[in-house]
Amino acid sequence: MNEQPGNDGFGNAQPVGEQPGTSGYSPIQHGFAQTLPPIVSQPAAAVDTMGPNVGTPYGPPLPMLPPADPSAAVSIRALFKRFGNNVAVNGLSLDIPVGSFYGLVGPNGAGKTTTLTMLTGLLKPDAGMAMILGVDVWNHIDQAKRIIGVMPQSDQIFDRLTGLQLLMYAGMLRGMPRIEVTRRANDLLGAFDLLGAANKAVADYSSGMTKKICLATAMIHSPRLLVLDEPFESVDPVSSANLRDILIEYVQTGGTVIVSSHVMAMVQKMCTHVAVIDHGQVKAAGTVAQVAAGEDLEDRFLDLVGGRHAAARLDWLNGGGGSGAQGVSGAGSDGSGAFERSAR
Repeated sequence: MNEQPGNDGFGNAQPVGEQPGTSGYSPIQHGFAQTLPPIVSQPAAAVDTMGPNVGTPYGPPLPMLPPADPSAAVSIRALFKRFGNNVAVNGLSLDIPVGSFYGLVGPNGAGKTTTLTMLTGLLKPDAGMAMILGVDVWNHIDQAKRIIGVMPQSDQIFDRLTGLQLLMYAGMLRGMPRIEVTRRANDLLGAFDLLGAANKAVADYSSGMTKKICLATAMIHSPRLLVLDEPFESVDPVSSANLRDILIEYVQTGGTVIVSSHVMAMVQKMCTHVAVIDHGQVKAAGTVAQVAAGEDLEDRFLDLVGGRHAAARLDWLNGGGGSGAQGVSGAGSDGSGAFERSAR
């Protein structure tokens, strides 16, 4: 395909090469740090399906985990992260097979996003290790980042750029030739039904369009692993279906997708594997059928993480217009009547 002047959205923009060694981090030890301050509170114990934790801060060291699996798309061992007295990830271990569509589910604050942020080299763990396709993330961080695509959140992109410009920026930041980036950007815009908005500022996109362009920026360099945090949040059903189709096709070509979500129905329908995370540990992991264990996945999830309780009884909440509504509208002693009189 011949390059046309200005068809990349920038005119004469020059490719920007990836600068190696700019992560600012040094490799860390593959064991729990010995200098952590004491933990104030202890959460309820969690079950780790990968085996016993190594040197968990909540008890004595247990038998060693099996070594990381270099043949897996992702192999995590004893990953640990704390913020002050809050333990976000507590000795988490997990293997994700190549070519899987892997869902990470858990309640708010379970540690899903923190785990993904450490896995992708964006947050330094306090201890443990993460391996992507045989590459130790924190010993070879630049090499690991070249083979993954991370879908940014909408507040993490330059939304004053047009859709085409944003894709060009993402590809050229990876050191790709401008002609190749232009070709792929237009292919992605077509695949995501965004050609008509290619020269429109991303700030003017709808929520669904913004999710699509964010996913496209993660795919332009053809990564072997895609990491998506809540990709279907605030997206309409039509856009969600289109996104799912593209991701499923990507998996069929041999790629691996990791997606965190709160929507159990979507995970059960779309994912091949799932891990349930709570209190920074894996409660269950395997194929969707294995984890569901003959139940609906949402029911199984509630069994594993707990926390469900009977609905609170609010005497004044009466949708049938009973005594609760009359008490509000009448000139009672609760002050509402006085308000009505003053309004008149």
